[in-house]
Amino acid sequence: MLPTEILRHEHQLILMVLDAAEREARTIAGGGVADADRLTAFVDFIREFADHCHHAKEEDLLFVRMGEKGFPLQGGPVAVMLHEHELGRAHVKAVADNIAGAAAGVAAARTVVVEHLAAYAALLRQHISKEDNILYPMADQIFSEADQTALAADFERVERDEIGEGVHQRYAALARELAGG
Repeated sequence: MLPTEILRHEHQLILMVLDAAEREARTIAGGGVADADRLTAFVDFIREFADHCHHAKEEDLLFVRMGEKGFPLQGGPVAVMLHEHELGRAHVKAVADNIAGAAAGVAAARTVVVEHLAAYAALLRQHISKEDNILYPMADQIFSEADQTALAADFERVERDEIGEGVHQRYAALARELAGG
């Protein structure tokens, strides 16, 4: 499996959670309960899976290799992806910082949670589309078979040594749980 196929597969899990996050935002906006445990689970998934597992592979491995192949890291598509990762982190921080208040019924905190969940989901949807349809095909064109093999091995090493055994599977299960309920 190509490294970009691994990342696309991870995108599918992230998209499942984005669907659930949008439903959660609509529920809260419609006067429903802001469930602190569920909101915390969203933040955990986003920070640990989307950011730590997935974005780390992109930022520390894929984008670096693309830079080595001539893609500028300070401008162009890679720089846009890095900037969008930072925007996403800001949205997630705003949600995390307001969970307790939203669960306690504080109107301003509920509004922040709703707005930032929705904004994060919208940002990530268009971000994933750009990566899947523009950036990843570019990477696949510039990487040789040896480059692809080395990058895939680095992905495996990161999963095993930095992320940890079973973590990916645990977050895949959490994505399915959040999507189902």
